[in-house]
Amino acid sequence: MKREILVAESAGFCYGVKRAMELAEKAGERTGRAYTLGPLIHNGEAVRRLEESGVAPIDDPSGLGPGDTVIIRSHGISREERTALDATGAQVVDATCPSVARVHRLAEKESREGRTVVIIGDPGHPEVTATAGWCGESVVFSNGEEAEKTLDKSPDFSKKALSVLAQTTAERKNFENIVKILKKRCTNVRIFDTICNATNRRQEEARLLASQCDGMIVIGGRHSANSRHLAEICRECCENVAFIENVDQLEKKEFDNCKKIGITAGASTPAWIIKEVNQTMSDEIIVNETAEETAQPQEIVETTEAAAPQEVVETAENAEPHEETFEEMLEKSFKTLHTGGKVTGTVTAITGTEVTVDLGAKQSGYITLDELSDDNNAKPEEIVKVGDEIETFVIRVNDADGTVMLSKKRLDAVKAWDAINDAKNEKTVLEGKVVESNKGGVVVMLKGTRVFIPASQTGLPKEADMNSLVGETVRFRITEVNQSRRRVVGSIRAVQYEERKAKAAAIWDTIEEGKHYHGVVKSMTSYGAFVDIGGFDGMIHVSELSWSRIHQPSDVLSIGQEVDVYVLSFDREKKKISLGYRTMEDNPWVKFTTNYAIGDEPEVKIVKLMTFGAFAEIIPGVDGLIHISQIADRRIGKTEDVLSVGQVVRARITDIDNDKKKVSLSIRALLNSPAPVEEPEEDEDDGDALVYDTDHPTNVDIDE
Repeated sequence: MKREILVAESAGFCYGVKRAMELAEKAGERTGRAYTLGPLIHNGEAVRRLEESGVAPIDDPSGLGPGDTVIIRSHGISREERTALDATGAQVVDATCPSVARVHRLAEKESREGRTVVIIGDPGHPEVTATAGWCGESVVFSNGEEAEKTLDKSPDFSKKALSVLAQTTAERKNFENIVKILKKRCTNVRIFDTICNATNRRQEEARLLASQCDGMIVIGGRHSANSRHLAEICRECCENVAFIENVDQLEKKEFDNCKKIGITAGASTPAWIIKEVNQTMSDEIIVNETAEETAQPQEIVETTEAAAPQEVVETAENAEPHEETFEEMLEKSFKTLHTGGKVTGTVTAITGTEVTVDLGAKQSGYITLDELSDDNNAKPEEIVKVGDEIETFVIRVNDADGTVMLSKKRLDAVKAWDAINDAKNEKTVLEGKVVESNKGGVVVMLKGTRVFIPASQTGLPKEADMNSLVGETVRFRITEVNQSRRRVVGSIRAVQYEERKAKAAAIWDTIEEGKHYHGVVKSMTSYGAFVDIGGFDGMIHVSELSWSRIHQPSDVLSIGQEVDVYVLSFDREKKKISLGYRTMEDNPWVKFTTNYAIGDEPEVKIVKLMTFGAFAEIIPGVDGLIHISQIADRRIGKTEDVLSVGQVVRARITDIDNDKKKVSLSIRALLNSPAPVEEPEEDEDDGDALVYDTDHPTNVDIDE
């Protein structure tokens, strides 16, 4: 029985879910380990795939800290949850669907005006609970009966200022019913139709498809509100509806008597699950048709084999041989050429306009330059040479002129389809040249076939100019082939991801503390910089960027900068690498002790005045203490009576304590007349006035 399968055009990921998945995948690629606050979307298969790539769901963010990356799922979170998340110090990637974020903003705005927010949707749905978390007083209605009951039970409710919002995946019919009730019974109502256009379109398509089919398959998670609504809508128009999460739950026998089968899917259903279901049903249909169509020809073959041809053969064997003339033998030696056929010949000449080919036929073959290659800039002599054997496609046979128009380009394209299907099935990495770009992505030519690479699969940042790839030879993988529509889709990012994954594995196999890497700065936060060390991102904490004080990582590094780093520590289980950037050679204390000794008299700069003396910078990162008794050759009451911040003076190094990394200086030692010795004040310890920490170069003053 012939059957027709129709797949809804809008089935599968909506923009918001697709965006959330892309953000999560990028976060996983960048950090090697990221977390989502709850399952990213309502689809177990997709969540499991994300976990395999290092993006795992968590319920409690309290265990997160600086260096961790957490992704807010497409449903969004409440204001309170966002505050708690920010308090952890983790890097937050907000994957809230833009349509949902708009609902949150409306809820917050209306609530600030003192209005009660009415949310139409599923009370237990994470999107609804998140929306309620952005407003003060709110109520959730899942159906008209609940609205009527609330109005009957609380008469004052109808007098309140109400602002009505909808869950983005709410069923429109239900939304309109509740709005009608509120408009009729309440005096001050504002209506905001926040149902996502994609959701509404998907529901209308499902309704139309179900009314045309005698069998419907709805694919989606059991916890997905929009998927459940799709199933309900389809059951209103079609008796035979199967609601499944994946192909394993599909019972094909349920559709044995169906001539037309429709397939739709919720917004959280990945494309690969829809394809598996479609392919499974299509394969079943093809097998049945093939069995019916091949039954009769077998009998015909048997009859043919058992009948007269055997006698004909015997007669032919007994017939007297016919001696052919030279003209007949010459005629038979020529090939017979047909338009649309394939023919092999030898290149005999190359001119500026065409390539001549000897086909071993009565006609002479030629290939125009535009039928030689897709590359308009390629020169004929670079593609073929005289004497080369070449296989071509016959475009037209002109017996009157004795010529045959050939095409190498078209035959290459025909062959390419087989190669493309093989490449997709075998996940082969291919190479091609980018020939054009558009808003949606770029086009790569592969042996005469156009391969479309969506912008999200180019490997470029979201706002990057697609034109930067034009003319470049790129490595990619085929992800989708539709020969009937002559459509081929590929992914550069898939290859980059796998190459990066392989490099990351190599890093973890050989990593050790102290090992040096050459990397590129990929991103920066307030607490450090992330560096790609060849397949994996490690973090340089801000304290490891410089021996001197800095306010932020951008004071030292810039994104895209190449740097030499070394491993301070690593955690295989958490997939984290801490990197060092500053070196011992740059350690100010090492520089100081290398270039200065006791008795040296450097020029120093006064940087801080204290009651017991002054701190002076000898070199950047190393300060020395000039005790008040060593400032002048006389007794002074206050340090500022003699010195001022920023003043440059000459002083003698009188003591260097390598263990405590402290330096004592004296101006008085350079003066001719001796000064009276001052006793230190009680509780004053100038030996603790300066502490130099090689890990954290901070001068610590006793009075601070």
